[in-house]
Amino acid sequence: MSEHGLHTHAPHEEALHHEGGSGHHSLGQWVAIFTAILAAFGAVVSYQGSHLMNEVLLYKNEAVLEKARATDQWNYYQAVSTKLHLLELGSTLDPGKAQQFAPKIEKYQAQKNAILKEARALETQSGKADAESARLNRPHNDMEIAMIFLQIAISLASITALTRRTWLFGLGILSALGGIGLWVAAMLAI
Repeated sequence: MSEHGLHTHAPHEEALHHEGGSGHHSLGQWVAIFTAILAAFGAVVSYQGSHLMNEVLLYKNEAVLEKARATDQWNYYQAVSTKLHLLELGSTLDPGKAQQFAPKIEKYQAQKNAILKEARALETQSGKADAESARLNRPHNDMEIAMIFLQIAISLASITALTRRTWLFGLGILSALGGIGLWVAAMLAI
């Protein structure tokens, strides 16, 4: 008490006095704690989602690159096949030159088989990279939806702080649990 009979409290004591001073946390304090935890958790989910998206794009780029290499091999295969067919046609039209064309025909036949094998291997690599990109994209989508639920939970908590409607806080908690559940499912799918 002061000399004039006026008693003042520190701001935190004043808040406790208005909230009953019972030592229990007020709804506003719970909302603030809840929001802070969700914001931190949301940052982790956002980071993981971004990292996962980078991996999705990396595999997708690898698939495109391998597909382009396979296409180059198929074009090379067609060129060698065309040369081979021209030599075979030349041998048929001029049997006297068949002996002269025989080594080149053998060479192109061997090249054609090797090129075919390489083109198929590149196609397989492209398919594997594309499949891995699609596999990682599913958990990434779950993380994106998890972030939406967490953001909704934060919004509901903010509205709760303004309106003091505890049922909104309950909806916020449910939304947060949905987001956490999707995040866990996404992490298990990786």
